[in-house]
Amino acid sequence: MKKRKIAIVYDWMDSWGGVERMLLVLGEIYPSADWYSSYVDFDKAEWVSKLAITNDQLRIRTSFIQKLPNFIRKNRILSLPFYPVAFETFNLSGYDLVISVTSSFAKSVITHPGTKHVCILLTPTRWLWGQEANYELRITNFQFLINSKIFRSIKTFFINQLKRWDLVASNRPDRIISISKTSADRCLKYYGRNSEIIYPPFDIDYWEVIKSQYSKMLKQVRHDNKINKKNIENVWNDIDEYYLVVSRLEPYKKIDLIIEAFNSLTNKKLVIVGAGTMKKKLKKLAGRNITFIENATDIDLSKLYSNAKALIMPQIEDFGYVALEAQFFGCPVISYNRGGATETVIPGKTGVLFKEQTVDSLINAVAEFERYKYNLEDNIKLFEKFSKINFVKNIKKII
Repeated sequence: MKKRKIAIVYDWMDSWGGVERMLLVLGEIYPSADWYSSYVDFDKAEWVSKLAITNDQLRIRTSFIQKLPNFIRKNRILSLPFYPVAFETFNLSGYDLVISVTSSFAKSVITHPGTKHVCILLTPTRWLWGQEANYELRITNFQFLINSKIFRSIKTFFINQLKRWDLVASNRPDRIISISKTSADRCLKYYGRNSEIIYPPFDIDYWEVIKSQYSKMLKQVRHDNKINKKNIENVWNDIDEYYLVVSRLEPYKKIDLIIEAFNSLTNKKLVIVGAGTMKKKLKKLAGRNITFIENATDIDLSKLYSNAKALIMPQIEDFGYVALEAQFFGCPVISYNRGGATETVIPGKTGVLFKEQTVDSLINAVAEFERYKYNLEDNIKLFEKFSKINFVKNIKKII
């Protein structure tokens, strides 16, 4: 039987998060696949070195955006007009199967007759459908433009043109897989297409190894310092009393809302882990009780999750991979009661879901959280539902 020639297409490779973990699993399922992306930032996306290596060379093909000046390529606003052309001009002739993984442009690739195109849809394009206002935060340095009638007219025209194009692009895949019920509902609402749901893979075995490594490291620290139980408690006292955010620092993540809340809750500490286009703005907003960590290894995350009071997620997540990570390490979750978190957080048992995406609602949720205890010990069925084994099995069944 002839071996299928496969291409996997992703919007851009310039960061690390839950989606990128899923891409690595796709790389394991289809080790001989060729990869396509608008561009790769090898400094910020070291994980790409694990993909598609043949004779010590990466099989990742990038568009002309890769060759644009840095100040254009790394700025989503300035590079925005180039993306439709970048993906539509990829030559995918000769492939039997194309898998696009996307929250924006990758679904727009043009395939040839006889090529099956399956799209793993993270979400319909956020800044076109329902979250346009969030993305204006990226250009707050030009507030005078945002408020001008001319800018509004140009923006409206440009967005409407992109919406038409996005609807056309959404009909190019032969089949759509959504990563959550939230994503599937949005796909039907905005694109008018039904989709099947396959949850992203949570690799229980991998995180067990990380948990074990952290446990050994902690024991070694205790042994090396020859400290008794009382001293150990003092050493970890500061790290025990904080709330945690693990997120890309992007407008739709609503990190500014958390910062505003904790600027009021001055007696509570907040640790924010992540990087993104909003980093400078968010740091300016933050009070002294808020700490930023840009780069964290999985061992670092295990430590942060294990010692945090709770993970906070005020955004509408497509799935919410970090909510699973947190719960795996016994960390409850305080989340907005919409989006993927409603599929991964059990109210009253593994966390709190708050109703309004406001500062007051979040402050009240923190107060409610502190009134109760949460049991995350017998949560193995939740992780099995989202397991890597199930993901691999379901992907192979559909694709």
